[in-house]
Amino acid sequence: MFGKLREKLKGFVRRVEENVEEEEKKIEKAEPEKKPGLFERLLQVEIKEKDVERALEDLEIELLEADVALEVVDELRESIKRKLVGKKVKIGTDKAKVIEDAVKEAVLEVLTPPRKINLLEEIRAKKEKPYVIVFVGFNGSGKTTTIAKLAHWLKKNGLSVVIAASDTFRAGAIEQVEEHAKRVGVKVIKHSYGADPAAVAYDAIQHAKARGIDVVLVDTAGRNELNRNLMDEMKKIVRVTKPDLVIFVGDSLAGNSIIDQARQFNEAVKIDGVILTKLDADSRGGAALSISHAIGAPILFVGVGQGYEDLRPFDEKWFVNLIFGEEN
Repeated sequence: MFGKLREKLKGFVRRVEENVEEEEKKIEKAEPEKKPGLFERLLQVEIKEKDVERALEDLEIELLEADVALEVVDELRESIKRKLVGKKVKIGTDKAKVIEDAVKEAVLEVLTPPRKINLLEEIRAKKEKPYVIVFVGFNGSGKTTTIAKLAHWLKKNGLSVVIAASDTFRAGAIEQVEEHAKRVGVKVIKHSYGADPAAVAYDAIQHAKARGIDVVLVDTAGRNELNRNLMDEMKKIVRVTKPDLVIFVGDSLAGNSIIDQARQFNEAVKIDGVILTKLDADSRGGAALSISHAIGAPILFVGVGQGYEDLRPFDEKWFVNLIFGEEN
């Protein structure tokens, strides 16, 4: 996972370390009369802008190749530069760790959204049931499977769930969501194909209100920016349901195009949170690194496998450690 991104960032650390070591050798040659023990304790090498700039130029290109969005690359570049230039490192200490820690801090800052969402707390804090979540995304993003995974996770946490089969457009969509719902033990509210998707969602909410169900998960038709009718339908669903949360489900393997997708949906209905699918198969990592920064919404969960258990609540520190190969 994230092999390419890890390789690029680790390569940057090595290059800066080599540049700093060259400066260190110059200092050592200039101070031959110092006693080794005292010399190592007292002398420091300062990381200069030229030591970092050369490596940053290479890193910028490499991050773009790893599907990191341009504005995120720019943000990382400036943040890493601020953290490293002028920093003093004692000669003989682990320079690679100092440099890597600065890079980790910069990545963590990019990943940290303006606001975080604790989904369980929000659901339990809502006085009037149900808590309504509408899911949107492009075709093939794994939206329906993700809804089933989230339903399973919510049930494990003691919450009752119903699914609205509001994808009345795609052939087989209702049967697909019914099959998933059956496996995780959740009821589906459905109409026939061609029915008004907003009406399906409305009926699911009324069903939940009547039975005291905690959460309604609204599946919607996968769509793209070219299908204005489906985009208008999606806006109607949001108007009718007045959801507590709109979640964009994106395929992390889609690379940088996922950022454009998320922006399109964000402009249409305002995205509150993101779920990234297929993260376990993502060798680049650029989409995951970029999306939260690009639309200002937090990543809530990531899909890390095929099973219903394979939906992991997202944690920025876990992700940073994963990028650097420090956790499986």
